[in-house]
Amino acid sequence: MRVVGSPVRGYIHARYVATGGAPMWFIWLGVILIILKVLEISVFAEVSWWWIVSPFGVGYLWFELVEKRLGMDKKKAFDEMDKAKRDRIKKRMEVDKNPRARR
Repeated sequence: MRVVGSPVRGYIHARYVATGGAPMWFIWLGVILIILKVLEISVFAEVSWWWIVSPFGVGYLWFELVEKRLGMDKKKAFDEMDKAKRDRIKKRMEVDKNPRARR
């Protein structure tokens, strides 16, 4: 699946698809905490910036260390290639069954 738009959006989408979306919660939590800190809402105005940006660090560690060690980044890519291969084979078999469709 090709994502049209900025390279960052494509990278984020690729990571989201590759991990099944689970670790992206760290990133979204970090964004929400930054917004709460900047707007000085409730107790977040007094919380240290280290706590606010820590979900980004956890997300980075997950994406760059844990995911690669477990092979999760390659598994999704292989699954997508296998699906595309099955689709090509299925399409070709349908064309071979109907000789008029070749024209």
